[in-house]
Amino acid sequence: MTIKKSLALEIKELLTGLSEHGSQHLSEIETDLVQTNILLSEAIDKLSASFMAIHAAVSAQQQMVDALLVQAPAAAVGELRTKAAQIDQHVNAAVTGLQFQDMTNQLIGRAMQRLVGVRDVLEVLGTHSAAIPGDADQNQLQASLEQANASLNTQSTNLENELWKAVRQTHMESGDVELF
Repeated sequence: MTIKKSLALEIKELLTGLSEHGSQHLSEIETDLVQTNILLSEAIDKLSASFMAIHAAVSAQQQMVDALLVQAPAAAVGELRTKAAQIDQHVNAAVTGLQFQDMTNQLIGRAMQRLVGVRDVLEVLGTHSAAIPGDADQNQLQASLEQANASLNTQSTNLENELWKAVRQTHMESGDVELF
């Protein structure tokens, strides 16, 4: 076996291995992201239900306090109403804070799209590596590698163009939850 043939086979094996191992690892990452998204959704649902239950209980309690306030001094009435308004603000702020679920869902979805795109890039690499003849001379090897590189650049540019979006959300308190 000549050095050229050996080099062609080594490059072919390297590219094929990179494609196969990379795809396997990306599949594992994708599974982890899906599981993370499920856990996040379940946690947010529970938190939302808890905050709504707290709000309902506080509202019922406030109705009882309002009934008792008929007989209370004016200073106490004002102070209790102030506290009730503060509680409402805090509960509403907590519920608004849960909007991070929308933002994280968008980010996880975007990460999933990127994973699929990277997997596609690796498949292109695998396809090109399979096309390298084991007995390729230096010119054939160079042409195959240039073709693979051009395909990778095109695939990567297409993925980046598809996913590029400006992030508008800077603070959760702003109420604007649209990231992309």
